[in-house]
Amino acid sequence: MKLKMFLKPESIAVIGASRDPTKVGHRIFKNLVDFGFQGGLYPINPKADKILGFKCYGNITEVPDNVDLAVIAVPARIVPMIAEQCGLKNVKGIVVISAGFSEIGREGSHLEKKLLAVCRKYGVRMQGPNCLGLINTQSHMNASFAATQPISGNIAFVSQSGALGSTILNWALQNDVGFTSFISLGNEADLSAADFLEALAEDEQTKAIGLYIEGVKNGRRFLDVARSVTKKKPIVALKSGTTDVGVRAVSSHTGSLAGSDTAFSAAFKKAGVLRVDTLEELFDLVLAFEDQPLPKGKKVLIVTNGGGPGILAADACEKMGLDLPLLELELRESLRKALPPHSSVNNPVDVLGDADENRYNLALDAGLKSKNIDGIIVILTPQAMTPSDKIAQVIAETRKASEKPIIGAFMGFPADSVAIKTLQKNNIPNYVFPESAAYVLKRMYDYSEISRSQREEPPVFKNVDDNKVKHIISKVHREGRLNLTIEEAFKIAEAYNIRVPKAAIAHSRAEAGELASSVGYPVALKVVSPEILHKTDVGGVVLNVRTQEEAEKNYDVVIRKARTLLPQANILGVLVQKMLPSGKEVIIGAVRDLQFGPLMMFGLGGIYVNFLRDVSYCLCPVTRSEAKEMIENTKAYTLLRGVRGEPPSDIDSIVDVILRMSQIMSRFDEIVEMEINPLFVYRKKEGCAAVDIRITIGR
Repeated sequence: MKLKMFLKPESIAVIGASRDPTKVGHRIFKNLVDFGFQGGLYPINPKADKILGFKCYGNITEVPDNVDLAVIAVPARIVPMIAEQCGLKNVKGIVVISAGFSEIGREGSHLEKKLLAVCRKYGVRMQGPNCLGLINTQSHMNASFAATQPISGNIAFVSQSGALGSTILNWALQNDVGFTSFISLGNEADLSAADFLEALAEDEQTKAIGLYIEGVKNGRRFLDVARSVTKKKPIVALKSGTTDVGVRAVSSHTGSLAGSDTAFSAAFKKAGVLRVDTLEELFDLVLAFEDQPLPKGKKVLIVTNGGGPGILAADACEKMGLDLPLLELELRESLRKALPPHSSVNNPVDVLGDADENRYNLALDAGLKSKNIDGIIVILTPQAMTPSDKIAQVIAETRKASEKPIIGAFMGFPADSVAIKTLQKNNIPNYVFPESAAYVLKRMYDYSEISRSQREEPPVFKNVDDNKVKHIISKVHREGRLNLTIEEAFKIAEAYNIRVPKAAIAHSRAEAGELASSVGYPVALKVVSPEILHKTDVGGVVLNVRTQEEAEKNYDVVIRKARTLLPQANILGVLVQKMLPSGKEVIIGAVRDLQFGPLMMFGLGGIYVNFLRDVSYCLCPVTRSEAKEMIENTKAYTLLRGVRGEPPSDIDSIVDVILRMSQIMSRFDEIVEMEINPLFVYRKKEGCAAVDIRITIGR
């Protein structure tokens, strides 16, 4: 098992163990003793003979036995020296509880680098520094200074926040939620979330992983590991810091719309990680994954003893895209004969307010027999005559024989009631409100789709000219520019067989007229300058030029306006561009995220993209199905399919452009932004064309 020295060590030393109950070192050692760790335990404290009955050692090198794991709780300034001693002792892993490292600024960062260098020197793996510690219930190991001892379960939790982790442990104990492992990451100077996710994937007892994350240091590794883990078990992630404060360029619509949180959402989606918005949603989900079968489809049966809650559940299911089919006719007839006359045998199945355990049993049995049903939500409201304990027991017995998930919504019952305890004991997740039950079943279906999906490889286009792209980028670098001219951008598009209009740069009034006649009327005139990215804003665009005389006259107009508004701009000339027939306007863009790499965007194009914000994202490299999904996830898709008798647009050609741009961004790290806006999309089989392209490269 990977990271066995952390999750299942055979011996642990606590460096900084203390006799003083108010000290962190005392709490860590006491937690290990109280939790019943069966391996070797060695308190390290040069000023004590014994702690809690265990012999103390002045230095870890004095311990006569092998030590798998050392937990360090001493002042930050001496931690590198302690790590050196651990290396000399051949300790395999260290957990640095001590704070005072990169989280406090430059001086702490220097100390953290020194500590990491020591670990690298001896091949010691490190968790932390500045962490709460870790817990593994299978090993009876609580190597943390948490105030509570968690119970055993099937959930692992990984947190970048120690304070939040401590709160979660308290909450879990109060709600009888058990863990296999609890891991506080701290500063992640060495071991990261990805490392522990990889290790937990191999743990058979861990059925689901909860993750609280604020950021990642190596986005591509996190992505690769998470994609591998989610094929085995679900990861449910809560990402904090959702404001757009990530590094981004604002020279394009893509850059201004995509922030760090957008990249994280795209990364989670690509990796199959289920993102949630609250801690409540996180635990709602992981509890459902703990011991429930996955739904094979999205068809849900609702069983209720109250009409109102049943309707709420039905509304929630429909809003979330779940289906509420009728049971087969023979099953409905069977229920109709067995239930009271006023019962409803449709969906929801309403067994009425005076229902006993027998009516619930009949409805549940019908749901299990039905081929139309993939999962069941059982709602119970407390009536004076409701035998809730017996109904909970019926649900528990039904669950044992079920290959379909059964989710409870016992409304208004105290957490310590016999009914709720019965559900918990039998690993049946219960939610206070039916909307939560519907949400959980939907996310379970989402993960079911993820776990069954085959990994699709992105297409690789052979009919491209990478050398031409390299030559253009090299030329721009040599000239000390960051922004390509539109002519250069068009040439890169042509090198990748993305259709662009005929165009050429005019450097004089007369040349503008000649090129206009050569390109063919009508033409557009656009100022060419690396410093002018939004040409319309400076009056640098004239459309529908139809004669040579107009071309010459408007050449002067474009140059004059650009020089008046931006006198410092280096104007290279005027692009004379063939006007294309109008089509549906969409935008395809890409921006390079520092953590996860290139991020593709698709949406409605033109000048309103920033205001409408009807866009979708996907990390590169993009597969064909992902490209289609990007399009389908926007309102633009409705227009592209054709509305009010309009013919459908050539959606396949948009997919092709998305995939070609994805390949450009994946192959050329120098490109930090690329955007086609607008892309004119024509009728089906007629293709599309890039009307304007912006490309920015990095230094």
